Amino acid sequence: MNAHRPGHGVTAILGPTNTGKTHLAIERMLAHPTGIIGLPLRLLAREVYDRIVALRGKADVALITGEEKINPTGARYHVCTVEAMPRGLEADFVAIDEIQLAADPERGHVFTDRLLNARGRHETLMLGAGTMHSMISTLLPGADFVSRPRFSKLSYAGRKKISRLPRRSAIVAFSTENVYAIAELIRRQRGGAAVVMGALSPRTRNAQVELFQSGDVDFLVATDAIGMGLNMDIDHVAFAGRSKFDGQRRRALSPAELAQIAGRAGRHMNDGTFGETADAPDFDMEVIERIESHEFERLNMLQWRNSQLDFASIDALRASLDRPADRPGLMRATEGSDRLALEVLARDPAMARMAASPGAVRTLWDVCGLPDYRKIARADHARLIGRLFGFLSDQGRIPADWLEKKIAHAD
Repeated sequence: MNAHRPGHGVTAILGPTNTGKTHLAIERMLAHPTGIIGLPLRLLAREVYDRIVALRGKADVALITGEEKINPTGARYHVCTVEAMPRGLEADFVAIDEIQLAADPERGHVFTDRLLNARGRHETLMLGAGTMHSMISTLLPGADFVSRPRFSKLSYAGRKKISRLPRRSAIVAFSTENVYAIAELIRRQRGGAAVVMGALSPRTRNAQVELFQSGDVDFLVATDAIGMGLNMDIDHVAFAGRSKFDGQRRRALSPAELAQIAGRAGRHMNDGTFGETADAPDFDMEVIERIESHEFERLNMLQWRNSQLDFASIDALRASLDRPADRPGLMRATEGSDRLALEVLARDPAMARMAASPGAVRTLWDVCGLPDYRKIARADHARLIGRLFGFLSDQGRIPADWLEKKIAHAD
């Protein structure tokens, strides 16, 4: 009877940062013949891939992200960003990291889908913050829970000028302009800084992380991307701001989000500190106490989008995407860039003619998933997707010369 409960075979390992959750997942995965782990960041996926390659060799390990694909034939272990996890690939072990991102307005529906549907044949782990406990209990009755305490102490150290920050500090800003401005200030005053942002190429990001990790520079300037599980030797986290643009609007970070970032300070048994710098508003005492004690309000709503899609026609696909959530605690996600592109293309008669079969509609939807790396107008991004779909419809491939010109223009 228990085998039919939605949470049967799922273990949720919950706790604050620096509790060894990801390390445990890697150990558990390597105890199985095959495994898939979904991670929230490309840089973290690369870090985990390198760790597993060092243990098992390149032939056994695949890396699949939105911008890198290393997929040797017969790979036993797949390290992926959550969005890039291959459809239909089965494994003995499956893990999803930072599962609390299921509440994120922009990416949350993907994490919710993995929470509800991604399963290993023999073991499934959901890793994340304690704020997810009640939602996992509600959506996956029968799931097991393991609580992980933080290895080290995290303490508030007050406001410090950038020129007075201790060595091995990470300064967190929430715009590209601020990251580069602070990095330049540190280079002038303190001698050097590494920069880590999601917009950097994989090679550049990896080189910048290594610059800090090796001790060549003692300061790291980053976006909130460092909050998602990156393992670096940081002693102090300084917030240069407390609000971010979440894809729809600029909003203040919640105490739980602030703790996720602050928690990068102090690795393993080394204690860490956090505080303000630059123009960041002061933390109030309640927020400080919650960050230090890791106590936050539990999530009560997750983002959701129907994953049982109807590819009979473009209109059928749109209708299936519009389906409302039918379970408590799930909220239909706002339209992402893929859906917005589909809406633009659906008004084009030429697209309707090309997408005349279920297979063609599925291909169109796959192409709509291309991220808007260029951050251009919605209509321009949709035109690019339409062009790519046209190539695939007519030729079954994207011409190499056209692609080379586009890449050269971007460079």
